[in-house]
Amino acid sequence: MIQFQWLWAAALLPLPLLVRFLMPAAPKRRAGALRLPFFHEIAGAGLVSEGGRRRRLVRLALLSVIWLLLVGAAMRPAYVGKPVPIPVEGRDLMLAVDLSGSMSRQDLSYDNVPVDRLTIIKGVADDFIAKRKGDRIGLILFSTRAYVQAPLTFDRNVVRDLLRTSSIGMTGQETAIGDAIALAVKTLRTRPQEQRVLVLLTDGANNSGMLSPIPAAEIAKANDVKIYTIGVGADAFAVGQRMVNPSFDLDEGALEQIAQMTGGRYFRARDAAGLAAIYNDIDRMEPVSGEPLYLSPTVSLFQWPLGAALVLSFLLGLVWLWPARSRKVQAEAPAPNLEGAAP
Repeated sequence: MIQFQWLWAAALLPLPLLVRFLMPAAPKRRAGALRLPFFHEIAGAGLVSEGGRRRRLVRLALLSVIWLLLVGAAMRPAYVGKPVPIPVEGRDLMLAVDLSGSMSRQDLSYDNVPVDRLTIIKGVADDFIAKRKGDRIGLILFSTRAYVQAPLTFDRNVVRDLLRTSSIGMTGQETAIGDAIALAVKTLRTRPQEQRVLVLLTDGANNSGMLSPIPAAEIAKANDVKIYTIGVGADAFAVGQRMVNPSFDLDEGALEQIAQMTGGRYFRARDAAGLAAIYNDIDRMEPVSGEPLYLSPTVSLFQWPLGAALVLSFLLGLVWLWPARSRKVQAEAPAPNLEGAAP
């Protein structure tokens, strides 16, 4: 339905009439007038004033419509849609994803097809983000350096798109876990204390950056940031006569300590199903609660009457200038030949 946000602007509608009746009339100038003793006879025959009267009516009608459109635009009409439920309470959740070179290892599988670790993380995290209705989600990408790819936002689709387009080695090949935690704390510390959550995904140990993971976790604890850590990588498996451990560089002890210090929890993701189960556990531990509020989407429509008023103003200018153009053409016309006329 259409509603007017500034309904009081309708009080401007009678303004032209008030100006017409309250302001003194402009003085009539009679200098240079041509007196015709038979003017009334000509006017009565419709030879003088019919065209001028028609033009005055057209101008008055255009001016009236233009004023109505301008007042209508000032009233700020808007289309108000159906109410949409918005959860009252949510979380400020930062998602920190490791993009170091080791994330390219294909030790995980999807439908029995070997897939690199980052591809599995993207797929499962995408579903996790989509379910976090009412949360403000942010995204931190880190490897040799850490940076905020998406600040906290309610637009989950933007975060999902940015995660999909991330690639291994965007900021180097090493792993700066401490810097990622510190950057998340910096982003979350201005938010309400009970809503600050960081989900950290990595497959290695801290070997880069300015800050070590444990001092960074102490800063997070001091700022009431709860950290859930997820270690990604398959267990050791046999290749011929040799045991291969693709997750030999995963520092599970540090990740467990970080989670314990901040009141979170450490998870180990050995396959895609396990990672999805971890996200489900986090989803249950950090629920979105509260009765929803209802917000009606609003689309402003004032530009339409305003645009129509501008078009009609242009037409009014043409109507106003037409008599002057006609008089100029008549003045330039040759005088009639009066030779041979009766005296």
